[in-house]
Amino acid sequence: VQLQASGGGLVQAGGSLRLSCTASGTIFSINQMDWYRQAPGKQRELVAGITRGGSTNYLDSVKGRFTIFRDNTKNTVYLQMNSLKPEDTAVYYCRVRAFTAPPPDESLYWGQGTQVTVSS
Repeated sequence: VQLQASGGGLVQAGGSLRLSCTASGTIFSINQMDWYRQAPGKQRELVAGITRGGSTNYLDSVKGRFTIFRDNTKNTVYLQMNSLKPEDTAVYYCRVRAFTAPPPDESLYWGQGTQVTVSS
C-alpha cells in the first residue's frame, strides 16, 4: 500500500489549506485513517483521525478549526484546515490501517509527509 499526500504549502495566519492523502496498491479495505504532524524539535502528534464509519477525533488545539473526512470510494482522506496559526506549522503525515487481504492481518502505512508553513 502506497500513500500519496498533497496539499501543503505556505499560508498566512488565518488562512486555509486542504490536505489529501490517497492510498493505492493492493487494498482489501481501509479502517482507520489519521493525520499526524511533527514540528521541528517536537514529537509527532495525532492531529485527527476517522474510522471507516465516519467517527472522528481531534487534537484539542485544532478542534473547531480542522475537519477530517474521507471518501471510501477513492481511498482518500482529507484534512480541511481553517483559521491556521503559526503553531500549526509542521510536516503533516497521513497514516492508515489497512487490510491487503481478508482479515485478520491488518498493517499500518505512512505517507511521505507534506510541509505546512503558517506565517504570522
